[in-house]
Amino acid sequence: MRSFLCTAILIIATTDSSAQIIESVGNRALGMGGAFVAVADDSTATWWNPAGLATGPYADLSTGRSLTDLEQDETSAASRDRVSWFAATAPVVGISYYRLKFTDIRGFGATGQPLVNRQDTRAGVSMQSFSASQLGLTVVQSILPGVDAGATVKYLRGTVRAGTDDGLRSTSDLLDEAEELDGGHAENQFDLDAGVMAVAGVVRLGVVMRNIRQPDFGSDVARFSLPRQTRIGAAIDAEQTGGPPFIFAVDADVRSYATSTGDRRVVALGAEQWLWKKRIGVRGGARFNTVGARERAATAGASVAAHNGLYLEGYVVHGGSEAERGWGFGARVSY
Repeated sequence: MRSFLCTAILIIATTDSSAQIIESVGNRALGMGGAFVAVADDSTATWWNPAGLATGPYADLSTGRSLTDLEQDETSAASRDRVSWFAATAPVVGISYYRLKFTDIRGFGATGQPLVNRQDTRAGVSMQSFSASQLGLTVVQSILPGVDAGATVKYLRGTVRAGTDDGLRSTSDLLDEAEELDGGHAENQFDLDAGVMAVAGVVRLGVVMRNIRQPDFGSDVARFSLPRQTRIGAAIDAEQTGGPPFIFAVDADVRSYATSTGDRRVVALGAEQWLWKKRIGVRGGARFNTVGARERAATAGASVAAHNGLYLEGYVVHGGSEAERGWGFGARVSY
């Protein structure tokens, strides 16, 4: 009977899943709450806004790892994003490698139907994971004085895996089990990100469109799609007119996109201040999901110059009702 129930849950429950969120990469960006599209002046611009490379240092290299958990008790859904990266850039070209692991679980009642509130009894869960390696080449072209356009061509090799569980363990344990799922078939896809950056005095404006081709992976039973994401941003950089090294930024998703825990359309606010001749950087931010479960999160981060041009960086994020939490660390060399 249990085997039949698990099979039924897998057939009924496993549908197209889209779990990637843009707030997955970059210690500076995530410390600023994800308000980075108009800032994007280091090597993580290969993720946030390719056009930002034109406004960055002569050379920048970064490596890091981030972890984000998102839980929604109201729908018994939860997801986990793990991303490791390496990126190296010069003013008009960059290369990047991202190792992605997105995991989600969804609770179901005895009939195989999705749970609708936290009082329902979870009889089983559908589990799914997507792992991928992403290799990117970024190029930038000036189109007007102070205005640059950039694009990242991406090659992805990804695998979707799916399974079921009786749902009696904690959410954290279930996510751990989902991360260890085996099987699946690796697929190859090409994709494209594109962005524009405009800088005039203290004002920076940016727009990016990610996952333009919306690549998907897997079979009809277990499928994972990378949703198209369009985001705009604006920032004030006080240092450009002789002020302190301080940046305030605002980002907003133009349209909502689907994730395993519900629709997402984010507004993000963030600030960054450098101290002691730029040997220490501190930052903070907040983001708000304006649709679906309307999650909110506060963030903080810091950079410390271990040597000239070498920075050790990290961030933390915490949701308003423990719905979203995460942390990350890494190193960056910038000249």
